[in-house]
Amino acid sequence: MENRRENTNEIEIDLLEIIHILLSRFWIILGAGVIAALICFGISGYILAPVYESNTKIYILNKTDNTTVTYTDVQMGTQLTKDYAELINSRYVIEKVIGQLSLEDMEYKDLMKKVSVNTPVDTRIVSITVEHTDPALAQKIANCIREVAGEHIQNVMDIEAVNVVEAANMPMEKSGPSIVKWTLAGGFAGVFFASAVILIIFLLDDTIKSSEDVEKYLGLSTLAMIPVISEDNTARKKKLKRKK
Repeated sequence: MENRRENTNEIEIDLLEIIHILLSRFWIILGAGVIAALICFGISGYILAPVYESNTKIYILNKTDNTTVTYTDVQMGTQLTKDYAELINSRYVIEKVIGQLSLEDMEYKDLMKKVSVNTPVDTRIVSITVEHTDPALAQKIANCIREVAGEHIQNVMDIEAVNVVEAANMPMEKSGPSIVKWTLAGGFAGVFFASAVILIIFLLDDTIKSSEDVEKYLGLSTLAMIPVISEDNTARKKKLKRKK
């Protein structure tokens, strides 16, 4: 509760009363959460287009000779995986993929948002993941990026070969949007929004509602209370008098 005291001009908040206010309006808060969760469930399940992920992996090792792999080669390959990731995400690679697959409706920035490159720690494996609403196109893009990037890395880094660990898969199940996550997020958002509105209305309401409020706000003791007679009570009393 917001308690204004004229002598100190301090604002105090009674946490117990706030909890009581929220609990007294529990059904409103719960209802808002359920409605928001149902809305997000409908959006994620029936409105948003499903997204599919296709993943391919390459293995890069810079060898000092044609037959032997040394410990120095392993260390060098691990340190350069981030450089390989930057080359895969380069404009040259992305735009060449767009040209080869005839993706006229897609620009460099659009395709970049659908591609992610990961380099697991202490490995020389680079993972390329492509997201798209069309699973077959996601697979084609991932394979094409792997091929174009492999050639680009060989030319720029002057290495012998880029080996394929895994070819891009055909995604059979969607990776997003997650209906469970959307539903939970909507429910929490609805509960939070309803609670915030209730608290704001409560904190901004500075009207006197009880004798306790008189003592808290004004510091005065209540000598007597005058009952409020509603119109319904007055009408009932008149009817009773007429019957008598």
